[in-house]
Amino acid sequence: MLNIYFSAEDLGRVRLAPAPDPAWETLLSLHALGGSPDHIVFGPWRATVPDPLDPSISLLRRLAPPRGYSPDFLTPGAGTTLESAVDAITSVDRTRLRSELALLPARRQATPWIRRLAQGEPETMRGLGGAIRRYHQRVLGRPWHRIRTVIEGERALRARDLLDGGVERLLSSIHPLARWEPPVLRVDYPVRQDLVLNGRGLLLIPSYFCWGRPITLRDGELNPVLVYPANRSLQLLTDDSGTPRPTALGRLLGRTRAAVLEEIAASDGTTGGELARRLSISTASASEHTATMRDANLIISQRVKNTVWHTLTPLGQALLEGRRPDDEPPRPTTGAHNGTRPT
Repeated sequence: MLNIYFSAEDLGRVRLAPAPDPAWETLLSLHALGGSPDHIVFGPWRATVPDPLDPSISLLRRLAPPRGYSPDFLTPGAGTTLESAVDAITSVDRTRLRSELALLPARRQATPWIRRLAQGEPETMRGLGGAIRRYHQRVLGRPWHRIRTVIEGERALRARDLLDGGVERLLSSIHPLARWEPPVLRVDYPVRQDLVLNGRGLLLIPSYFCWGRPITLRDGELNPVLVYPANRSLQLLTDDSGTPRPTALGRLLGRTRAAVLEEIAASDGTTGGELARRLSISTASASEHTATMRDANLIISQRVKNTVWHTLTPLGQALLEGRRPDDEPPRPTTGAHNGTRPT
């Protein structure tokens, strides 16, 4: 059982990550690579991985076995860009690096590459950063826009919970295995772990590749996070996804308007100018299309200083996912894949 203890101050400092965390998605996708090839969601994606024996993948999988402990330094919570994550990972304090790698099974610690990594050899650390970049580009780069769409849809649902019922309703709705029993959030967990927030608040990170149950860092002294499954409607990352095809959306909305909606879904928020640039249309055309979709309650447009930002509404997200807006997205079953990080 994971017990997260809140104070009144902590409740005011609960945040929701603004976008997919590249470090967490990298780590948890590595877990998924080592899982069952018949997994309902990850199986089709695994078949698209260019080369499971690629040296970058092989190196990283030594640090991220499909079950058990993975070092906390691999998920630094350093922002939403890959480069900021890589910089934080490769510049980790050497004492912390050695202590976390010492928690890996002895046979993994004995490999020459991990021994060099534990010593903080500059060339090996640079190699680790390069492996993460190559992995993200080759394995996650192509489906990243779909991952972003899933995360954005989950954020919209949790934002509605926050607006309708406050932070306690938000905590109550995170996952079926999480129970809000004030002042403690209890999560069914494979080991006993207590996390006392002590006024630091909690960052909630919805994740596509998190499966089965919410997870957290092993070290309770690090910035507190709770990573939880976001893919409640079991969307795939392959072309076999249940999301309506662009051609179907095009027939419904018109080809350009469907493309505008998909571009907005793939962003954390985008402007008319960005839409015009990405889709090679005029700014006036982008403005016309966003105005129409705003009137249809598919998007929200908000002015920030001199810029107007467009984001999806729950109705717009539901249209892209091929479901009714009042349907509760199905939740994934537990036990098929376990990305937990026990001691």
